[in-house]
Amino acid sequence: MNGVLERTLGILEYLAAQAEATPLTLLADELEIPRSACHRLLADLVRCGYVRQIREHGDYVLTTKLVGLGLSYLATSGIVDVAQATLDRLAEISGELVRLAIVDGDRLTWVAKSQGARKGLRYDPDMGMDTVLSCSATGHAWMLTMSDERALELVSRQGFGKPKDYGPNAPTTIQALLEFIHASRRRGYALINEVFAPGMTAMAAPIQRSGHPAIGVISIAGPLQRLDMRRMESLGPDLIAAARELAGNSPSSPIFNQSRE
Repeated sequence: MNGVLERTLGILEYLAAQAEATPLTLLADELEIPRSACHRLLADLVRCGYVRQIREHGDYVLTTKLVGLGLSYLATSGIVDVAQATLDRLAEISGELVRLAIVDGDRLTWVAKSQGARKGLRYDPDMGMDTVLSCSATGHAWMLTMSDERALELVSRQGFGKPKDYGPNAPTTIQALLEFIHASRRRGYALINEVFAPGMTAMAAPIQRSGHPAIGVISIAGPLQRLDMRRMESLGPDLIAAARELAGNSPSSPIFNQSRE
């Protein structure tokens, strides 16, 4: 494989097809690139945000940046993939905002949505934002899949959300956060009431195949006056079913072809 551009695209295409992080030596050998040259190209891709190096192993995975470009294209081209169909269906059932977030290393980023509300208050935050783990149902749903120690490690890096910036019930201590996580773990999905924002509620379930880390989270959010606790509990089975559907489709869906640690 000759030429800087050809080699760079070859690296991206190869990593996109891998289910796990890839060592430099394997990548270089498979693409027939000298290891020193492959290392330089990977360093450039890391610097530009398209590739991430796993700290523990030194192996390489794609970040969500390339996926973000693809999603931007899908949004403008009108192409609908299996994930969007699932979001649309859950939005129709719930009548509220349904969002999809994907895991990228230590981050959880909202990348797609479907708005089920046709009238009245419409809750519709911007896509592309990283989730504040301590103050969101999406964050709680992700953290219920991991150990308490790992969850607290992630939150300690990001910091706790402050009630003045979020909702009055936002957890500000380790104990309060663990209570949310433990309740979510027992339930199988997360519920929050005026945690992310005043007057707003949300529920979220992890997208996870058996024996694998969670690769994303699907959530429903809306105003407390419509999406109260009773309503959220009634939507629990539909939310879990949607998460399982996305997990089952993950090997072939471009949104979920994310390498995992």
